[in-house]
Amino acid sequence: MKPKIGISMGDPAGIGPEICIKALSLPDVYNRCNPLVVGDAAVMQHTVKALNSTLKINAIQSVKDAKFEFGTIDVFDLKNVVAEELLSGIVSAMAGNAAFEAVRKVIDLALAEEIDATVTAPINKESIHKAGHKFSGHTEIYAQFTNTAKFAMLLADENLRVIHATTHVSLRKACDLCKKERVLEVISLLNDACIQFGIEKPHIAVAGLNPHAGENGLFGDEEINEIIPAIAEANSLGFSVEGPVPPDTMFVKAVQGKYDGCVAMYHDQGHIPFKLEGFQWDNEKQTMKSVKGVNITLGLPIIRTSVDHGTAFEIAGKGIASADAMLVAIDYAILMAKYRKK
Repeated sequence: MKPKIGISMGDPAGIGPEICIKALSLPDVYNRCNPLVVGDAAVMQHTVKALNSTLKINAIQSVKDAKFEFGTIDVFDLKNVVAEELLSGIVSAMAGNAAFEAVRKVIDLALAEEIDATVTAPINKESIHKAGHKFSGHTEIYAQFTNTAKFAMLLADENLRVIHATTHVSLRKACDLCKKERVLEVISLLNDACIQFGIEKPHIAVAGLNPHAGENGLFGDEEINEIIPAIAEANSLGFSVEGPVPPDTMFVKAVQGKYDGCVAMYHDQGHIPFKLEGFQWDNEKQTMKSVKGVNITLGLPIIRTSVDHGTAFEIAGKGIASADAMLVAIDYAILMAKYRKK
């Protein structure tokens, strides 16, 4: 049985609908899964026309009515968008609410086991806040509506897999949150995820928080007091963990395959090397040529993968968005769904 993959459409004013359509224009996706877009059929139909695509839109109100046939995109139609009022690349409460409700619905479908995994297209935080939904991102939405207390963000693309001890908090607060218990928690989540990806005995590197991983207390004592004890306990539990490793060399080694996974202490420590490796900027056209990489939320009772880029309002509606990251996100959702069914 091919897994059913629910894909939230993302912010309708951004590139979400476009990358959904481009990804689902490839027969190979349908050969490996049964994809279902959750969002607004009118927006998807408008985008199909704008892209001069021959794909058809099948608006449905129940998963059982999906066709799951290449050439037709099944859309669980939430009807939250007035198409005539939608403007590409513009923040609005209507677009934010539509994006939020699509995420809520795809979570509900997964919790009800009507779909096997979820994939999310990008949302705009300002738009969902304008709509009255005070969340800092997908990860926090999923955590609340699945009643999950212990979770973490994992970025993955080829050899580079990066989990974060902290994410959407200030840098000052992130330093305070890098405690032994949290570092040990994300090591365990990362180890389990790597096994799901088919890595039998993952070798994990843990980054230092301070320059040179603290230099034996010269540049800070978080490594001595929190990170090293977490690593020691992880190894005593049977994990294979190295560190703390200075992050300026850890990611270089990971890309070359030395580590199966990396633990970053805060948002930018993990995101910058990941995007440097996976994103390609076209300076002549002043836009991203390719954006690769998937964002996975670990610790949830359901599967959630996502593109690791934003709504790209600056190119929304122009038909030039790359679906590379969406395809990688779908790949990981399929892989994780098959593992979970075993």
